[in-house]
Amino acid sequence: MGIRDYSNKRIPLLGQENNALTWLIIINSTVFILLNFLKIVYFFSEIPLDLFQHQILDWFSLPAAVGKLASRPWVIFTYMFSHLGVWDLISTLLWVWGFGYILQDLTGNSKLIPIYLYGGFFGAAFFLLTNNIFPVLAMRVDYTLPMMGAGSSVMAVAVATTTLAPDYRIFPLINGGIPLWVLTVVFVAIDYATIASGSSGIAVAHLAGGAIGFIYIKQLGRGNDWGEWMIKFMNWVDNLFNPEKKESSVSQKDKLYYKSSQPPFVKTSNATQQRLDDILDKINQQGYNMLTDEEKTFLKKVSKEEI
Repeated sequence: MGIRDYSNKRIPLLGQENNALTWLIIINSTVFILLNFLKIVYFFSEIPLDLFQHQILDWFSLPAAVGKLASRPWVIFTYMFSHLGVWDLISTLLWVWGFGYILQDLTGNSKLIPIYLYGGFFGAAFFLLTNNIFPVLAMRVDYTLPMMGAGSSVMAVAVATTTLAPDYRIFPLINGGIPLWVLTVVFVAIDYATIASGSSGIAVAHLAGGAIGFIYIKQLGRGNDWGEWMIKFMNWVDNLFNPEKKESSVSQKDKLYYKSSQPPFVKTSNATQQRLDDILDKINQQGYNMLTDEEKTFLKKVSKEEI
């Protein structure tokens, strides 16, 4: 196997196995299709669209009033995947794809979804706090439009990616590329400029999402992976729905790449298929930057020979 196979596994493309980016795009798109299908049904049934808002959207979106939230607590999770407008969905998917692609390339597949969810949860918390603590907003909280969309989650992913690689350049044909931090600063500035407006709760929620993305990466650099419990939980749920999936009983010793049935003192290549697959799996889960110098040297060697 040559270097071409390594490159294909390293780059997180849509359809790749265990690709978190693919799942985020699928979930957001599926909820969008469902909501708009129901809206079409209401329209052709000549049911007022105001009822669609109260009977359908209110059970997906996050209300500003805590009292309303108490009757539908699951919306803290569903709101971050819910979009009704076409351009809202397209912009979300473009931002998720752009920053999520880079994040997965640098850290593997296990960080994107936790950061996305943390951004959504903290965004929801600050949306509620902003609209219920400050008198200028609390006096009209019952009439404040609910929050929908992945704005806080996308902001978390964007800031996390920028914190990890601020000098990563996009659009390389434009004067050698635009640093990632420039795009993120513009993204943050837009929300900052809308705090003193009717959508101040949403703006604060987005900024809170960005803050948790920054903190997540800083903690990750200190060895504290806040998303590890989420990955373990998702793996546990996955195993519940896959009863045939069993843990391998083969010991680590039996999987060592240098184990061979050949007689001793026979010169063989160290670049075995098993070891290459192990390294590629490590890149897929943790990112290329987590490889040791010896593993990077191994990959360079593999690129020059067939195993």
